Amino acid sequence: MTEEVFIYQFTLHYTPSAVGASPIVRTRDVSVNVECHYPRHGDVSSAHVRPTWTPFAETRASEESLFFSLKLMTDDWQFERPSTQYFLGDQLNIQAFVSQFHHTPLRLFVDRCVATLIPNTDTVPRYSFLDNYGCLMDGILTGSRSQILPRVQDDKLQIQLEAFRFQQESSGLIYITCSLRATTRDTPVSATNKACSFSNGWRESSGVHGSCSCCETSCGSGGLQAQPPGKQWEFEKAVGPIGVNQQPLK
Repeated sequence: MTEEVFIYQFTLHYTPSAVGASPIVRTRDVSVNVECHYPRHGDVSSAHVRPTWTPFAETRASEESLFFSLKLMTDDWQFERPSTQYFLGDQLNIQAFVSQFHHTPLRLFVDRCVATLIPNTDTVPRYSFLDNYGCLMDGILTGSRSQILPRVQDDKLQIQLEAFRFQQESSGLIYITCSLRATTRDTPVSATNKACSFSNGWRESSGVHGSCSCCETSCGSGGLQAQPPGKQWEFEKAVGPIGVNQQPLK
């Protein structure tokens, strides 16, 4: 306190809560020192304080004559991204691809993807952001901008995933493991052969949007996920470690 003003000092601490029913966060921890000066004579008031902060994936293998890959791509999707470091609020461009060589023409699907702290999908915490035979659940679970882009090739899928960190984990590292599956190109899009994401409703990357109707229930028969019919080739691919850093305060 001085002769003219009363000085009030305190610190605001913010710890982000998990988004929806998920184990992830898309905002950073922050502490803000606040110092208020009030005249010792007269009436004073203060407006609401509105601090702002902003929210934050590869691989290869082959089976028979096929080569499956999962890569982080640059913003224009032209090249593999040289860095695996991101900030909360960034978009991860994840591209799944199957090289056909002399194989019969194929169509690629991503059945499920899970994020973990280490390259082991059976560990906790884990976040299944894509599941149920090709349903990208992140948008409906957390309200994110994540989406599967419209197909440009049958043997390729492009996923945009809004970067995140696991709640109360300081390392900011994640691994992403996806189950890739190739079918013959003439296999029709269906409840178990699809690539769906949620943005003002469910949308399928090939335009067969009705195949997404089961995404919030179960896309298998009898409440169980049935194996899709027809000839297919499967491989599990992982990318990481991916570093997701908190946005520096401005």
